[in-house]
Amino acid sequence: MTPPQRKRRRPRPELATPPLPSAPPTPESGGEDGDNKNPERLYVISGADGARAELDLVTLIVARAAPPPSVTPEQAALLRLCLAPLSVAELSAYLNLPFSAMTALITELITAELVQARAPIVRQALPDRSLLEAVMHGLQKL
Repeated sequence: MTPPQRKRRRPRPELATPPLPSAPPTPESGGEDGDNKNPERLYVISGADGARAELDLVTLIVARAAPPPSVTPEQAALLRLCLAPLSVAELSAYLNLPFSAMTALITELITAELVQARAPIVRQALPDRSLLEAVMHGLQKL
């Protein structure tokens, strides 16, 4: 007895995917979403040696000085944003760069002593007992 033979399916024309464009969108056109993303630029930003500072998404970055003329445009933008303390996640969102590229930029600025990295402010795990007693006494007086 021979097994049943399968019939080869043919794609239906209404479900066929449209052909891919022959050339990728140019940076001047901005692509589909209108922003200029250039993946080669991120490779250039990431640095030569690959050494990175120990940064977290909530690490606060503060600029120590105004941007000197020798820094890259991304580093100058980062220094202008960091006049007040900002987290690495906020900087990544404002500059529209991934976290890995931000850590490379910030590492270079830390080694050049242009920015300072601060640990985030951590609240106490347990509330102060005197504060709880004051709240309790205030509620009892009501």
